[in-house]
Amino acid sequence: MTLIDVDTVRAARLGDKDSFASVYDQIAPELYKVALYTLGNKYDAEDIVSETFVEAYKGIKNLRDESSFKRWILTILSVRCKRRIGGYIKERKSVDIEEIIETPDESSAKDTDCTDRVTVFSAMEQLSGQERLIVMLSVLQGYTTKEISQMLHIPHGTVSSKLYRTLKKLRNYLETIYC
Repeated sequence: MTLIDVDTVRAARLGDKDSFASVYDQIAPELYKVALYTLGNKYDAEDIVSETFVEAYKGIKNLRDESSFKRWILTILSVRCKRRIGGYIKERKSVDIEEIIETPDESSAKDTDCTDRVTVFSAMEQLSGQERLIVMLSVLQGYTTKEISQMLHIPHGTVSSKLYRTLKKLRNYLETIYC
């Protein structure tokens, strides 16, 4: 989990462009990972991260507490990811995960790492966008269910139960493949 320097955020909030660039450099890789695991598509993930930073740049002067910058920008990212997933569904009336998620080609699947990556992508296909986001924030980024609840604006109990059920679903799926 990336720590953001509060003084740099404060300077960015006060209009220092170099400080905002520094904050961008600190958190952009983490935001990209969140977007990629949520959307499963590197091009859309890059777009969403860019849009998130444009929105953050425009709105940072309204940020009240510099120490909550990370939660604030992840909330912006989350909303943008949800909109993009909604766009997928609206556009296609159902998500064809094979078109959205890029997987390695058949020749590279011989490599163990690629095989494992394909397996993880396949397991992630079984999840809804919100389930992927909750798992990614919890397991890969280390956020607590309470923090995720605040970021996604959904009840804490809902996050806890979805995380539990989703991890169980992933475990069952992976056990069928490896056992």
